[in-house]
Amino acid sequence: MRIINIVGARPNFMKIAPLMRAYTAHAEIEPLLIHTGQHYDHAMSRLFFDELGIPRPDLNLEVGSASHAVQTAEIMLRFEKVCLERVPDWVVVVGDVNSTVACGLVAVKLGIKLAHVEAGLRSFDRSMPEEVNRLLTDSISDLLFVTEDSGMRNLEQEGVAPAKVHLVGNVMIDTLLANREKADASRVLDDLGLDDRGFAALTLHRPSNVDDSAIFGGLLDAFEEIAVQMPIIFPAHPRTVKQIDSLGLGDRLSAIERLRVIDPLGYLDFLKLMAHARVVLTDSGGIQEETTILKVPCVTLRENTERPVTCDVGGNQLAGIDPERILEAYRKALTIVPEQIGTPPLWDGKAAERIAGLLAREA
Repeated sequence: MRIINIVGARPNFMKIAPLMRAYTAHAEIEPLLIHTGQHYDHAMSRLFFDELGIPRPDLNLEVGSASHAVQTAEIMLRFEKVCLERVPDWVVVVGDVNSTVACGLVAVKLGIKLAHVEAGLRSFDRSMPEEVNRLLTDSISDLLFVTEDSGMRNLEQEGVAPAKVHLVGNVMIDTLLANREKADASRVLDDLGLDDRGFAALTLHRPSNVDDSAIFGGLLDAFEEIAVQMPIIFPAHPRTVKQIDSLGLGDRLSAIERLRVIDPLGYLDFLKLMAHARVVLTDSGGIQEETTILKVPCVTLRENTERPVTCDVGGNQLAGIDPERILEAYRKALTIVPEQIGTPPLWDGKAAERIAGLLAREA
């Protein structure tokens, strides 16, 4: 059974790594790895392959950056040729980026079975491109592998046939647990002069936060107050850096003395940074999950989350974008101790094994 596995952007890499390892236990599966090239610079792509031990892709489509429409269309054009040449039995897509929905559409149009890893997550905010990608991909998939109970409920309410849906756990957590020891050896805290639990880690990349000067400015108001209490380390996404410049916020950011903007980190360094932070401030979905397992309080700078289990188990708070709400959530986060943060069901490092086993049954 030939399975083409798709990666395209940084969050995909952490999700595909455990799957490629899990396939080795099933001789009947011939896995191929296709990189669409949606993220193409070293820090966002090749470094992650090296650190996570992901096999070299069988093919890189080298699509690069573009508008959502152009990028999605270009991926479809190039991936169709791959499917016609390689003739897979299944295509496996992960997450919710443009590569996910583009390759999924190509597969089903060609009559190839489609499996979606991380299915069923919903923010119920269709202004988010990722939400549209999730909805479309789930609606056309033959197998849906779900990370948390909310995903099961969402798919049931959408009328997806129960036989297609499997609660398997979270492949992101497989990667985190497999790399904890390697991450512990990182010297990133020493290099940055940081004390254990003596700083906040920040990520910010969603267009809704970084493309509007009023919203971004309000977030900086909150960060300014937090930085009085502890340093904030901000590994900045390249697109976020571009927006800081285009919105004229560079001087404002520089004026916050203990907010340090640094280059993006590799997976292991960033895992070490998160694990030793006092609190993590983010608008990322995956980081909400990772901090839950690391037992580090998380403040999510969004009005919604497609990962509600992270709030249910006590580690994550939805703070929105209002500075006062952010500061209130931050102060509450400082009172949370690791023992108060629970672990979602099946987030045990074995999700990829379950997925590979279910796919093997289809052979």
